[in-house]
Amino acid sequence: MNVHLILEYLAFFLAFRYYVFLRKRQEDTISSDNRLSIIIGAIFGALLGSRLVGYLENPVLISSAEQFVQLMNTKTIMGGLFGGLLGVELAKKIIGEKQSSGDLFTLPIIVGIFIGRIGCFLMGTKEFTYGKVTTFPLGMDLGDGLLRHPLALYELVFLAGLFWLLKRFRETKDLESGMLFKLFMLSYFGFRFLLEFLKPNVFFVLGLSSIQWLCVICFVYYKIEQRSKSRSPNRLD
Repeated sequence: MNVHLILEYLAFFLAFRYYVFLRKRQEDTISSDNRLSIIIGAIFGALLGSRLVGYLENPVLISSAEQFVQLMNTKTIMGGLFGGLLGVELAKKIIGEKQSSGDLFTLPIIVGIFIGRIGCFLMGTKEFTYGKVTTFPLGMDLGDGLLRHPLALYELVFLAGLFWLLKRFRETKDLESGMLFKLFMLSYFGFRFLLEFLKPNVFFVLGLSSIQWLCVICFVYYKIEQRSKSRSPNRLD
């Protein structure tokens, strides 16, 4: 039984139901038709991004049908998040939507990632979500007889704290539109940038893994976005 796959489906289901629950409880400034277009953009962007970045973690030349199938099954949440972000922005440009759309997705996304990471932990070393061999007191045998950093558990603790903090911000702070999602992306990508140093990566560019370079790209993206907004303070997006 592929426990991780089952938990991934559960994560999608519960995250979407949580999104529907939140949307019913607050006024959504984006129409239902445009929101659907945005969701479709996010899905296609996430599918492409998750597999592209997953492949770049350890790129190999595809020379057989088996390797191609393996590539299609290789994915990472980091690529999914950033690919989804680009997919949303593209969809918004196509339909002419100017309102920020990410805040409503923020908490459901964290819930989905949290459930998925439980699956990663249960898979042990069968999936590349484990850490380096360590003598650190928190080291665990994840299935290969060696004590390793349980990266999935570290992330579960981080996600629980981030969920609580952003939920508090959402309820008590008067944040500008889009800021909640931006805080999530910068916090999560910053955490994953640091976590990568504990992962036994084998492919590096200038000393950084593919995931870390994606984190850098994400930081640059938001820096450029911030500069663009400061130059055009009347923009809504």
